[in-house]
Amino acid sequence: MKLVATETPSRLAALHCSACGTKYSAFDLQRTSTCCSLPLVADYDLHEPLSRDVIDQADSSMWRYGALLPLLHDENKVTLGEGMTPILSLPRLAARYELSSLRLKDEGQNPTGSFKARGLSMAISKAKELGVDGCIIPTAGNAGVAMAAYCARAGLKAVVVMPRHTPQAFKEECYWYGAEVELVDGLISDCGARVRQRNANGALLDISTLKEPYRLEGKKTMGYEIAEQLNWQLPDVLLYPAGGGTGLIGIWKAFQEMKALGWLAPHQALPRMVAVQAENCCPLLETFAGRQPNCHSYQGSPTLANGLAVPHPLGEAMMLRVLRESRGTVVSVSEEDMLAGMRDLGQQEGLFVAPEGAAVWMAARQLLANGWLHRNESVLLLNTGSGQKYMDNVAGRAMR
Repeated sequence: MKLVATETPSRLAALHCSACGTKYSAFDLQRTSTCCSLPLVADYDLHEPLSRDVIDQADSSMWRYGALLPLLHDENKVTLGEGMTPILSLPRLAARYELSSLRLKDEGQNPTGSFKARGLSMAISKAKELGVDGCIIPTAGNAGVAMAAYCARAGLKAVVVMPRHTPQAFKEECYWYGAEVELVDGLISDCGARVRQRNANGALLDISTLKEPYRLEGKKTMGYEIAEQLNWQLPDVLLYPAGGGTGLIGIWKAFQEMKALGWLAPHQALPRMVAVQAENCCPLLETFAGRQPNCHSYQGSPTLANGLAVPHPLGEAMMLRVLRESRGTVVSVSEEDMLAGMRDLGQQEGLFVAPEGAAVWMAARQLLANGWLHRNESVLLLNTGSGQKYMDNVAGRAMR
């Protein structure tokens, strides 16, 4: 189905290949680029002036940034109220480690309990707008739950393929949303292979990480919110748990768009971005450190942080670009340290975070200890989900 662009708040202009820059229509159903078989990225018309007044203050969801989002027709919006999650100060941990400013954005307060709600709300909205009948996704847990929920909301068929060892809470929630769930032995890469096999005829839209352009656009709203919530003063350092990396890439994309629009002060430095991975599955770290040319042959293992078990991220080159442009780095965290981080945030700040969020805090501690992070810098952690769904992974380990 082809859409004709009409007068809408959206400034969506085109798509481009993330590798070579070749332009694609933003008004046709697209997947990855045909030139390089790599992710497509949405472009907006940022040349005409656009003030921060365009933000819809009456909308308390991520859709308040509609002019810089890709949806063309409001009736296609599939929303459960995602976005505008709180940024919380962590005063007790800041005092313990003598940090002048330590805050956490809690994405576990989104619908379906994780940051995946943002990307899947946007992707399913665009799937509906482009006439898609159903969607399929390989998932480590949270993305499958979010896709199932938003497909149910939109009246679309949902097929979720997840590792057999995924905590039961994720599986059960997908069943309750009416999704078809297939369990696979292995990691998300094995689920991706099964999705390709099962969907060889292309009957369903594959909403794998970065295999369509619009999950990225939902995730980037975290960047807009961070700036707005912090009164347009960005932190010095931002730490993010990076499996597939869509959020890391999306937040940086938002910062670049705001800079182009003049929404940030000319002297405003952008944060140094830190990608946090699990020691059991850290392909980005191995490439960043020069120990492998890329992630294509990397062998990972399961981890408590299911969302970090992504051995072959399609967006690896895009993540590396973010780290290079921001003067950032990559850190990996052990399973025991993730548990220690969950205890820290739970017992000191009353936050029951996902292992991915705990990994981010422990990465900050590592960087503080080795001198990469300084005590007088403002630090923002991203917790990507609620710890409740990981009880199968962590039950009984609170006091170990």
